[in-house]
Amino acid sequence: MKTDIKETGSAAPILVIVLTLNEESNLPDCLDSLKGLDCEILVVDSGSIDRTLEIARDYGARILEHPFENYAKQRNWAFANAGSRSEWIVSLDADERLTPEIVAELNRLVQTDDKKVDGYMFRKRTYFLGRWIRHGGQYPAYHLRMVRNGQGYCEDRLYDQHFRVKSGKVGKTEHDYIDIITSNLSEWTERHNRWAAAEAAEILMDRSEEELGKQVEPRLFGNAIQRRRFLRTKVYQRFPLFIRPFLFFVYGYILRMGFLDGREGLIFHVLQRFWFRFLIDAKIYETKKGRNYSA
Repeated sequence: MKTDIKETGSAAPILVIVLTLNEESNLPDCLDSLKGLDCEILVVDSGSIDRTLEIARDYGARILEHPFENYAKQRNWAFANAGSRSEWIVSLDADERLTPEIVAELNRLVQTDDKKVDGYMFRKRTYFLGRWIRHGGQYPAYHLRMVRNGQGYCEDRLYDQHFRVKSGKVGKTEHDYIDIITSNLSEWTERHNRWAAAEAAEILMDRSEEELGKQVEPRLFGNAIQRRRFLRTKVYQRFPLFIRPFLFFVYGYILRMGFLDGREGLIFHVLQRFWFRFLIDAKIYETKKGRNYSA
């Protein structure tokens, strides 16, 4: 069933870009959450073999297909090839949803359109195994999700990529969007194994000053994204391998009271803050050992 979302060609003020690969279970809820938003939809698919494209067409979305290399390149390809006259671009994954409150807020923002602002960070609400993870430093979190058309790009990183604006101010929304981290642990584990390899490769990569200049600048007293990048690269990564995941778990689960989120909070912090980070360190160790052995 089609929603009341405007189709391409309507020159809606917002273009929503959704990246997909076999997302038939997630895509309907994602697109349903756009009801009431004055937007058009572009689904950029990387080879789905399930009903993803059929669902996208049912919702009136335009579809582009492009082979997936990594998230940064896929997002930037989508920006470059969107072919939209919309003033603003919102980027979502299929397992993300807008709340009715942020839909109303975005409609107001594009109507008033502060010309000094070229991007907006959305406040993120994380759900894990059906539970809103409110504690442990998980809420509120902010991610740049809406940029003025032609003024935004995704930084070139293998993992933990963030959008940036070329110039202009960046604002914050007062309301939330929802990130459904996982519907089942098997899928979560498979994804995070891939992401751990990507993060390990990123940490070991010798990037030039020019490349680093295009990434989010680590700043302790910057915006939410800059502060998080500072703590990740300038603090966390200074600790020894295998020690830092333990410290990260203690920080989130105990000091930031992640235990208040019950059993789901325990599972989340053990897997996300300890197991995932320990796996990254193990892959770094494996790579370095392989280099030494080869030498």
